[in-house]
Order: sequence, then C-alpha cells, then structure tokens
Amino acid sequence: MDGTKFSPRIVWLILADTAFIYGGVVLAMYLRLGFSGSEYQLNENDGWLKIGFATFVCLLILYFYDLYDYTVMGNRRELMLRLVQALGIAWVILALIFYFVPPMLIGRGVSVFSVVIVLLLLLVWRVLIHILTGHPGIGEKILVVGTGQSARDTAEAVWERRDAGYRIIGFVTENGAKPHTKIGESEIIGTVDNLDGIIKNEKVDRIVIAVRERRGTFPTETLLKMSLAGDVNIEECTSFFERVTGKVHIDMLRPSWLIFAGRKRDTRLKTAFREAIHRGLALVGLTLSLPVAILTAILIKLDSKGEIFYRQARVGKNGKVFQVIKFRSMKTDAEADGKPVWATAEDERTTRVGRVIRKIRVDEIPQFWNIIKGEMSFVGPRPERPHFVEQLAREIPFYEHRHLTAPGLTGWAQIKYPYGASVHDARQKLQYDLYYIKNQSVALDLVIVFETVKTVLFGKGAR
Repeated sequence: MDGTKFSPRIVWLILADTAFIYGGVVLAMYLRLGFSGSEYQLNENDGWLKIGFATFVCLLILYFYDLYDYTVMGNRRELMLRLVQALGIAWVILALIFYFVPPMLIGRGVSVFSVVIVLLLLLVWRVLIHILTGHPGIGEKILVVGTGQSARDTAEAVWERRDAGYRIIGFVTENGAKPHTKIGESEIIGTVDNLDGIIKNEKVDRIVIAVRERRGTFPTETLLKMSLAGDVNIEECTSFFERVTGKVHIDMLRPSWLIFAGRKRDTRLKTAFREAIHRGLALVGLTLSLPVAILTAILIKLDSKGEIFYRQARVGKNGKVFQVIKFRSMKTDAEADGKPVWATAEDERTTRVGRVIRKIRVDEIPQFWNIIKGEMSFVGPRPERPHFVEQLAREIPFYEHRHLTAPGLTGWAQIKYPYGASVHDARQKLQYDLYYIKNQSVALDLVIVFETVKTVLFGKGAR
C-alpha cells in the first residue's frame, strides 16, 4: 500500500491492472475458442461475470503480495518475482475453484492461454511503470525552502519514495548557507532573495516550506503573490511530509497546524456507526476464531502452569484504565519482582506455546471481548501500560494525545512500523498514531483491517 491510504496513483494502477487482466482473459478466450465459441461463453454462459470473478481473485492476490506498494515497485527484480508468484498462486486458486465448482469454468483450455497472456501483459506494463516513475525527469518538481533538519527530513522522505511522483530539484536557504552546498542527493541552488527567479528558471511545481522561524528573511510577500496568482503550489513541510510518509513528524509539528488541519467534527450518528462496525467486526472475529481459541486454551494449559488468560492494566480513551485480556504467552514469573518490563519480539520469558501464538497473533483473540464491551475499538492506537505511559509522556511531546481516541486491536502504527520495545520505537509509532487520529475515518479503518489480515496471513509486521 501507498504511504497514505489509497492515493490516486494506486487507484489508477488498480484500474489499469483490472483492464489488463480482464482484457487478457477475453483475448485468451478468443484465441482458444474462436469467435463463435467465445461469443457463446460470454453472452450465453455468463462469461463476462466469470471473467470478472477471476479478475477479482487476481487483484486480491496482487494486493496480498504488496504489488500496490510503491516501495516494492521500486525494485524491478522484486517486482517481477512477486508478480510471477502472485499470478501463479491466483491461477492455482482459480483452478481449484473450477475443479470443485465446474459451472465457474470460463472455458476449457482458456486458463492455460490466459495465464501466459496476462503474465506478459502485466510484466510489460509494470516494468514500463517502473521505468517512467523512476525517471529523474518525470514527476512533480519540488523546491524546499529551508536547509535545517525539517528540510532534510522532508527531502529524505521523497528520496526514499522515488516512485511517489516527486522530484527534489534543490533547496533555497534563508540563513546564509552557501549555494551549491550538497544536502543529501541535492544541493542549495540559491537564497530566498532570488526565489522568484529560481521558480521560473527551474519550472517548479510545488514549494515546500521547511522554515521554523518566519521572521526577517522569510519571503512572505513573494510567496503570497505566487499563491494568489496560482503559479505554483505552496505547502508546509508538516503537511507534505504527512502525505508522503503516512505519519506526522513530531519535530515539525506545531499545535496550530494540528488544530486547523485536524479532522472534521464527529457527529453522534457517525460515531455510533463507526462503533457498530467495530463491534460487529469483533463479534464476527470472536465467532470465527472460537475453534482456534479453544485449541489455544488447551495447549496453554498443557504447556505450563498458570491461568489460560492474562489480564493487564492498560490506558484507554481519555486516560481511563481498563483490563486488557490476552491468552497467556509468558511464564507466570515473567515479572516476579513486580517491575514492568518492555516486551520484545524474541522475549525469553515466553513459553513454548507463547512463542507460537504471539507470532501468529492468536494471543490477541480475547481482546475481541474488550472491543464488544466498548473498552477498545477494532482499529486504533495500541493501548499501553500506565507505567510506560507516564514515562513516555515525560519524554515524548504530544504522547498523551494518542488517548483522545479509543485504543485498538490493530492500528496504523502496527502495520507501518516493526515490533518496538523502547522509547525511540514509541516515538516512531506515535507519529503514525497521530496521523491516524488526525485522519480517522471508516475508510481508513477498513484499509488497516485489510492490511492487518495480510500481515497475519504472511506472518510479518508488528502488533
């Protein structure tokens, strides 16, 4: 997935893939069955719908293989390998469906032709996209005003996501730094005094303001004229960084920006609708996972002494403390001295069964009950222990703001950042949590749920 939900680029990529897959299967049908046979299959045997179903299966597998993630798309070898694997898995799944449900078969022998045609079409298409989006001359030209850490972090975010469609053409300095000084992969190309000329000469599309102190040399009048004339897009680095990375940079964050750029007011109907969806998902999850939960409970009891469930105080919405419920994955003396300890990815305190259920996320199943009770949401920042909340709130600015929304079983930070067990990790995750809180919506919740399912199925990511 792109760093910020379903971007227009991702939508267009999905639509193009849909056209190539659907068109490839139709072409394969005409090559294999001829005109009369194809017309019969399409018009008399629901062929259009069957091909639509096959296309949906292929798109779903492409999604599970991260083929709509521009980070993966930036590596051509990885892109081609995943594309071959994804289409291979998709065709195996479709072959099984056709075998057990014969009426779904599109046409005898069509699958063999279509797998070759679709694979070639997608390979050519995706390599072409890779070449175009990675070309240094293609993309929106970005000029960064400022040379401090915020400017460097903004540029770094763009360089890490080359296929996102942005190109840093250089920096302009407001603090007297020498022109042509190298900053990362670009350089200072002038000062704010000649900003107007730089923009015209370089044909700049967007100016990103990364200057914290905006007095004295800040080119207010020049930028105001450009903005009103509509000659160029002008944006603060905080907003630009958020859109590119899918997180809010704490060091760039101004309270005023968060106030005016925050999400719209939640109505009672909107809140009730969202809570109903989250509790409904939890009820479905609890029902479907019941056989796994029963098996897990038995294995925990056989593996080690102690309770099956583990209850622990966590901080919820508005700082209210509640008891989170999990399957016990650690030894009963994990915190024998009574002092809270960060849990790590390879924690030696885990039991044999605990290591397995933590890896496949089965230990989280009882939290469906926390969601049904209204103590948690399905999606939201992960709840933390009161002891660590007090510590992190002292060391990380804006940390307590993550409690403005209900904690979740999964969240934006969980699918975007690996397992963390330190103040540094908490700081990084907070930046994703703030992004989620600011942009919270049912659509974003569903994206996170789909990404979580993918993470669980492929056994990667963090909780």
